[in-house]
Amino acid sequence: MKRRLWCVSLGLLGAALAGGCGRTPGAGDANRAAPDLVGAWRATLQFRNGPFAAVKDLEFMYVFNAGGTMTESSNYDGAPPVPPAYGIWRRVGRNEFEAKYEFYMTKAPAGLGDFTTGGGWLPAGRGVFSETITVSNDGKTFTSTIRYEAFDQGGESIAGRGDAKARGTRLAF
Repeated sequence: MKRRLWCVSLGLLGAALAGGCGRTPGAGDANRAAPDLVGAWRATLQFRNGPFAAVKDLEFMYVFNAGGTMTESSNYDGAPPVPPAYGIWRRVGRNEFEAKYEFYMTKAPAGLGDFTTGGGWLPAGRGVFSETITVSNDGKTFTSTIRYEAFDQGGESIAGRGDAKARGTRLAF
């Protein structure tokens, strides 16, 4: 009888422990991991002011890396020719992130002769984007606000600030 009672007790203890390791029914979002920013995204954005305000079809493609670095490219990187932007990002809340990324600006050649003498689209400073991103609970979309600032070759602020709102979608198969 003692042996049977001991076996039943052990079985009940095992069942209780196993039951405690599973998901609690009705716990909802509390047991779900916070959405992450890591991955590739496509966003449409509209500037309210500044040098990009007239552009009505601006899009960004982003890649956010697990180590906190990122790359951004736009559908206007070729006009005028500029390289992609490179930067950093961090989590600041459950669904909230901050990103800061920079790109080099170029100036138009003064004339056709610039191309034949080794000139062309020469450096003209850099642009800096500061973005606050809110990822949806399902991790498939985001909304953001963006601040743009421009700097000359010496690092001095120049005319060209702007503010935008963006909506992004995670790339998926």
